[in-house]
Amino acid sequence: MKGQLRLSGGRILQSPKGMSTRPTSSRVREAVMNIIGEKIQGCNWLDLCSGSGIMSCEALERGAKKVLAVEKNRKAAQVCKSNLMAIASDQQISTCIEVLSHEVLSLLGRGFPQFNGNNSEENCFDLVYFDPPYESTMHIGVLEKLLEGNWLKEDSLVICEHSSSMHIKAPKPWIEQDRRIYGSSAISLVTPQQSRFADIDSKQQ
Repeated sequence: MKGQLRLSGGRILQSPKGMSTRPTSSRVREAVMNIIGEKIQGCNWLDLCSGSGIMSCEALERGAKKVLAVEKNRKAAQVCKSNLMAIASDQQISTCIEVLSHEVLSLLGRGFPQFNGNNSEENCFDLVYFDPPYESTMHIGVLEKLLEGNWLKEDSLVICEHSSSMHIKAPKPWIEQDRRIYGSSAISLVTPQQSRFADIDSKQQ
């Protein structure tokens, strides 16, 4: 990957050199953060296929309380952890940060109670960002395992980034709240049921 990674606030991040990771564009990052707005403050954030961790860093800068990033590539996971710890140090905040080098579907298949050691909904995730390789067909499997494994709160929102040529057909009981296109990229916003996130303004770009 070439070039620098820079957060919306200007902070430069490390990038996994010599790798084919595809960071979320600044346009998409800004759009996502505008969409979720104040909902990110104090949230539990789950980042699947996190790469360098740039989306988790954006979330951390905006007040996420807990961040779990999952990235299969070990080198990218190390960079992700370094970036997150640097943001936490800069802001002098006490945040629970965990980065795992693990295959996403395998990890989710373990179920959150087994992974976390308890089944308290308070510890589950409010917001999930999922950005696999654009040719990936993992979306349906990930959505199913998030519910089956009790990883989510009742009113959680999952943000899937994908190619604008792809349309994700969310399996029941998932509901697609919105879909937005930004050039070659798109994001689909899905919830496991009608929830407080149903008030997202689909006309806002």
